[in-house]
Amino acid sequence: MSHHTYKHVELTGTSEVSSDEAVKSALAKASQSLKHMRWFEVTDTRGHIEDGQVAHWQVTLKVGFTLE
Repeated sequence: MSHHTYKHVELTGTSEVSSDEAVKSALAKASQSLKHMRWFEVTDTRGHIEDGQVAHWQVTLKVGFTLE
């Protein structure tokens, strides 16, 4: 069995569409500079309301990646 050491960072993604899209947005942006991402954990979900409707989703996640 191989052993891994992980480092994790906290990110917040946003989307006008959905909380899932906010997660995907955060991961897509992080993948531009972080290598070897392996897992994520949603730690907080928030939203912005305008005229009684969801205007923006904000999702905070921990993202774990393996160290080289």
